[in-house]
Amino acid sequence: MKNSNLYQVSSTAFIVPGMDCPSEEQMIRMALASLSIDSMAFDIPNRKIVICHREEPDTVLAKLVPLGFGARIDSSHVLDQSQVKSLKSSPDKETQERKVLIWLLALNGLMFFIEIVAGWLAQSAGLIADALDMFADAAVYGVALYAVGKAAQNKLGAAKLAGVVELFLAFGALWRSGYQIYIGAQPEANTMIWISVLALAVNVTCLFLISKRKNDGVHMRASYIFSANDVLANLGIIVAGILVAWFSSPIPDWIIGLLIGFLVLSGAIRILRLS
Repeated sequence: MKNSNLYQVSSTAFIVPGMDCPSEEQMIRMALASLSIDSMAFDIPNRKIVICHREEPDTVLAKLVPLGFGARIDSSHVLDQSQVKSLKSSPDKETQERKVLIWLLALNGLMFFIEIVAGWLAQSAGLIADALDMFADAAVYGVALYAVGKAAQNKLGAAKLAGVVELFLAFGALWRSGYQIYIGAQPEANTMIWISVLALAVNVTCLFLISKRKNDGVHMRASYIFSANDVLANLGIIVAGILVAWFSSPIPDWIIGLLIGFLVLSGAIRILRLS
């Protein structure tokens, strides 16, 4: 009876309160890589995923729970054969997914380079930490790009590697923030503000690229809201830069640097918990 279930496709809607950005969408895809998934439709603004799968709904849920996004089953039903046939994705969609992921990877990689150089020159813990956060996002998109069309085992292995990379980036961000505190570095407020505005523009561009594939459903469900973590980090640095200038104190920069470091650490732990 258990084997016969693999020939039966169910459509299950999951509510995922903690899913608020495209990088978390990729983490969910990696978490489900070992299952027999026919399609996934992400509705990030409403924190919802509709997954067509061949295992039991509880089996899918068991893969989502370790991510810590608060996933729960909203509804589930078995599809008929005509609905199953309509799930087949075309090679063209896979090609479009690759193109979008390449752009996301390139933009995040470029912004990492700009922020790391600017942060170093401006002696800003916040900018350096945000640069490492950008690199962490690039690692997730890189894994997603590699995983297109690959076997489940390869997807999971790549995800684990991305998690290890993020872990080192998190420790790097926290170490650098601690070092800035130790030497009492005074950051350049104007650089903090304008580079963060540029980073915000890049995040909006990434969102636009993803939203262009929203109607494909299977792999590239759009988000109409900003990537909450990245945007909060950008706004946090802008506010920190204003406070640094206003009070002539580096403390706001140190605080935002530490917060972003812990944010990257949280993402690394979630990826490493994938199974």
